[in-house]
Amino acid sequence: MRAQYRTEAFTEADLAAGPMDQFARWFRQVAHSGLHEPNAMVVSTATPEGRPSSRTVLLKHYDEKGFVFFTNYASRKGLEIEANQYVALLFPWHQLARQITVTGTATRIGRDETAAYFRTRPHGSQLGAWASAQSSVIASREELLHRYEELAARYPESERVPVPPQWGGFRVAPETVEFWQGHENRLHDRLRYVADEGAWRVERLCP
Repeated sequence: MRAQYRTEAFTEADLAAGPMDQFARWFRQVAHSGLHEPNAMVVSTATPEGRPSSRTVLLKHYDEKGFVFFTNYASRKGLEIEANQYVALLFPWHQLARQITVTGTATRIGRDETAAYFRTRPHGSQLGAWASAQSSVIASREELLHRYEELAARYPESERVPVPPQWGGFRVAPETVEFWQGHENRLHDRLRYVADEGAWRVERLCP
């Protein structure tokens, strides 16, 4: 299973001044490419002992301060972030022979920001945030559906669903952001922004 990547060169001259501007450039391109869920990213966390875990979540916002996603704070990733705030993100845009990797620190966003996003979610997704004690063991799918049905009866479409206290957002403030462009013969371009005393320096990495 081997494919040749046939793409244009990606050089330092192509880069924006900072990583978030460069991310915005690539994200706009992939968003218009027809790729399914271009905001899907792999979030990797680790325990204080260094035992890692990874899962795919959806990026919901990004700006100069970092990358935001939402989760149950009592989930595995939520608890691991509380104990060890260092995380990694991966955007795997295989169809474009591109990927972006981010390392940085994750912190909770404010409750007002969480509530504002929660109100934009579909009613069923709001109920789901209450029904699922994410990452905990459950006896059966029927039990999960029963919880959901109870909540649906308590909060019909006409009722406002409160924001679960254990649910909210994390913002990942980047320390490094690497842009990877695949090329023929595995001679890929890897350009990495590194935070350096309030500025960004760029490094080119061997593939």
